[in-house]
Parts: sequence; C-alpha cells; structure tokens
Amino acid sequence: MKFLQLSLLVAMFAACQPQEAAKTTAVDGSKAIADTLNYTTIQWMDSVQNIGTLTMGQNPTINFRFKNTGDKNLFIVSAQPGCGCTIADYPKEPILPGKEGVIKAGFDTKGQSVGAFHKGITVITNTLVNVNHNLIFSGEIKKDGDSNAGLDRQPVAVPNDSAH
Repeated sequence: MKFLQLSLLVAMFAACQPQEAAKTTAVDGSKAIADTLNYTTIQWMDSVQNIGTLTMGQNPTINFRFKNTGDKNLFIVSAQPGCGCTIADYPKEPILPGKEGVIKAGFDTKGQSVGAFHKGITVITNTLVNVNHNLIFSGEIKKDGDSNAGLDRQPVAVPNDSAH
C-alpha cells in the first residue's frame, strides 16, 4: 500500500514539473522593465512610415519591423496606440539576440476627417538608453470616388459674348 502511495506521489510531482517550468517562462512586463541588468538594444527598420492615400473606409495594416541588436532577450512590454482608431499587436514572447520581430498596427479610417493624418504608437521595451519608442504613420484620407480629393474647386467665370 505504501508503495502505491509513493508511486502516486512521484507521478503527481513529475506531472507538475512541466507546468511549473511553463510558469517561469511566461513574460512579465514589469519584471522585464525592472531588470535593468538584462536590458538590450533595438534597431527599428521603419519606425516612421507614410502609408500614402487611403479611401474613406479602408483599414490598412502597417508593419513596424525591428531587430534585437543586443546580447540579451528583448521584451516588448506594451504597444499603446495614441487613439481609438488605431490598434496594435506585438510579440508576447522574448525576441532572442539577433532575431527580428514585427509590431502590427491597424488603422480604421471610418469616421476620420478627410485630409492628412498623423498617428502614433508608444512601445515600451527593456532597452538601454530609452524604454519608450514612438512609431509613427501618416498619410491622407480621401472620400470614396473623389479622384480630386484635396483640390479646391473654384467657379470659372464664363464671358458673356452677347455684350460684344
């Protein structure tokens, strides 16, 4: 009977090991920011982008590429859009030294003003010098079917030939 209890105890202990290991590999942003000895460096390939002219109602995705140029794991702690028309998705797992990643932004033009726009996302990382990084995208929105968006249309005076 004691052998059976001991076997069950060993089996339960062994079954718990992978779960405990998984808990320790989960990313905790506050721990990554607090651990300044393990800060790294980042290189943005395209932190500022002009995405061109959009038609009202389009919802483009903008990719901001980066590389971990340091010798420690890079953690993207958060990516906070500057307004409700923009969303951001970022890697939740550590980016290993020398590896690349992407932060994806989505932009909803519905309800936006026609004309130029300028949007931003603040990214927090475990990086030396500065943990805050600003990603910016800009462009122009035109009305659907308006091929001359942004051009002022002035009435043209037509001369009256009957006066001659």
